[in-house]
Amino acid sequence: MTPPPIPHPDACLDRESIRGLLAAAPALVEGYLDLDTQLQPNGFDLTLASIAVFTEGGQLGPTDADRRLAGTAELPFDADGYVTLRQGPYLFRMNETVNLPLDVMALGRPRSSLLRSGVAVNTAVWDAGYRGRSQALMVVHHPKGFRVARDTRVLQLVFFRLERAVGRGYEGKYQGEGR
Repeated sequence: MTPPPIPHPDACLDRESIRGLLAAAPALVEGYLDLDTQLQPNGFDLTLASIAVFTEGGQLGPTDADRRLAGTAELPFDADGYVTLRQGPYLFRMNETVNLPLDVMALGRPRSSLLRSGVAVNTAVWDAGYRGRSQALMVVHHPKGFRVARDTRVLQLVFFRLERAVGRGYEGKYQGEGR
């Protein structure tokens, strides 16, 4: 009998590996709404908590002191829990808190239903050691706009085990954001 293959350390985590990290302390993801729906074969779906429109420009310079984030204004959900978005960019926050151990990093990808509706999601890397309730960019490309409900699954995080744990995890400005 052939032994099962040894997983490569920098492989994408599967459902059972993610489930195991959800039972860790701290849990890989906290504050999720429905584990059975959000846990996927190759990742974990994050849900929409709030969405904002950009109100003014931002700036990025060579040092942190030169950084100014773009201004935003949160959009209200209607009585049915939806918000109607016109063509353009929006900043959204997730319901879930992500707690990455020092040997795991993540990449975020849009749910395919968004792409099929002319909506893109742009993200940055979730570095090992990051903890917080992240934000991402939603861009409505469809000229007729898009409606989205609060608590909708909009982004799938795909987790990767690093070859070795980092000595120092993420220590940037966004550590602990949105908590």
